[in-house]
Amino acid sequence: MSDPNDHKLTGLPTPTAPPGTGDTESQTPVPGNTGSETPVPGGTGVGPIVERWKREDLLKKGCMGLRCIGLVFSLLAFIIMASNKHGDWRDFDKYEEYRYVLAIAILSTLYTGLLVLRHVHELSTNNETFSRQNLALLEFFGDQLMAYLLLSAASSAVPLTNRMRENNDNIFTDSSASAIGMEFVAFLALAVSAIISGYKLSNQTYI
Repeated sequence: MSDPNDHKLTGLPTPTAPPGTGDTESQTPVPGNTGSETPVPGGTGVGPIVERWKREDLLKKGCMGLRCIGLVFSLLAFIIMASNKHGDWRDFDKYEEYRYVLAIAILSTLYTGLLVLRHVHELSTNNETFSRQNLALLEFFGDQLMAYLLLSAASSAVPLTNRMRENNDNIFTDSSASAIGMEFVAFLALAVSAIISGYKLSNQTYI
């Protein structure tokens, strides 16, 4: 067996180990080798965007559900009050408060009906009628204004109805009270919708 020092004495180069004979598991991965890299979860940022879209879609459906409720009860208030004519003093159009209730019921029916039709149109065509910013502003101020008008009309007719029911509790006063109650329910639906619209407006995104 030869001594390694013999190579120094003879001037020959010292033999080296052949490449690739070491432990392959302990080798350091070569930079840029994608096969040995571990992907970082959540690095693309797609998850938060998808969650935000789901939240916006849920809020949109919630608003439309509340406006459908507002549409139904506004329409009922309009029908009940418009048919509340029983002759003599039992005609709604002889009282300013009841005419106000009818007018606001018609206006609320038109407003909520148009919004529901717009939503159905967008679902069927997959096209937005207005830009997101303009639509958010329209819904926020429209819901607030309509909720205020519904509350104002219903509140103005309550004292008159109560006075009538003290002396004459009949189909006329019952129908008037029913129409007022319908407008109160429509007010609650649009008031909650206005709160959601305000939240959507404050968190408006353009992605």
